[in-house]
Amino acid sequence: MEINITRVGRAVLHVTDLEASKRFYVDALGFYETESDTDHIYLRGYEEQNHHSLLLKKADKPAVEVVSFKVLKEFHLEMLAELAVKNNLPFKWMEKGTQRAMGRTLRIQDVSGLSLEFYAEMEPVESLMQRYDLYKGARIQRIDHINCLVPDVQKAYDFFRDELGFRCSEYTEDDEENLWAIWTHRKGNVHDQAFMNGDGPLLHHVGFWLPDPLALIHACDVLASMGMADTIERGPGRHGLSNAFFLYLRDPDGHRIELYFGDYFTGDGDFKPKRWSVHDKTRQTFWGHEAPDSWFDEASPFLHVISGEEIKQEKAKLTLYKPDFTL
Repeated sequence: MEINITRVGRAVLHVTDLEASKRFYVDALGFYETESDTDHIYLRGYEEQNHHSLLLKKADKPAVEVVSFKVLKEFHLEMLAELAVKNNLPFKWMEKGTQRAMGRTLRIQDVSGLSLEFYAEMEPVESLMQRYDLYKGARIQRIDHINCLVPDVQKAYDFFRDELGFRCSEYTEDDEENLWAIWTHRKGNVHDQAFMNGDGPLLHHVGFWLPDPLALIHACDVLASMGMADTIERGPGRHGLSNAFFLYLRDPDGHRIELYFGDYFTGDGDFKPKRWSVHDKTRQTFWGHEAPDSWFDEASPFLHVISGEEIKQEKAKLTLYKPDFTL
């Protein structure tokens, strides 16, 4: 029986200043604040029916506690625990009640060092999709994907494909057919989890789905009007990979958020993954403008699921390819 992972579920980020984070995520971008206390802010998009998809936790330094995936039934968590034992992976049970709004969860350190969490139950809430009177900022609808830097993309993909049942939508190869980056999914769009070659394990970004491309433009206007234009790192633009509109932002602690809209359906059994050459400059930005160095060189560290200590990065076996846009 296959472990039935349905979709990406949430990200848990450590931040140093909750008030600054609230100004960025709630006041500027328009995330809906489900609830908060002195140490936590629970955020979601307007169409989501679970308690949160982004949890911000006050801490002394920025880090990624876990990225989470929803499974269909509770017994899939037991299957994942067996998988962790089989692969000699560190894991930790978090019983129901130990985390606000969460049922029982399983945390695993995967083969790349990523801190993964799996859950079947989260407290339900009312969808606000048609509460247009509440919409503001980027009008965030839902969490869409996670993108991580790892030193061995093939190893990461093999684990997610063979053990977790993820399927490839698009990928990038060099001239020797080495895998440089890959986009994998469970929910039937371009990706729930992507991997790019680089130092790691690191979280490159969390992607959130918007209602339309104009929301990207409006988000830029709101950020600029609030004196936060310097949080805009890259875009707006359209990706070659995924065909989606994008805008990359950096929150007050440097965590990268992508605002994202307009990819395509991959759930058909006849769907064939698309290959890109690492030399094709349109794969990253279909319109051709260059990504800044920070987009390649900076990302957020993971914490170990058991020790809670920052995971030491492994040096990439390959260097991230930066296309020559002067050609």
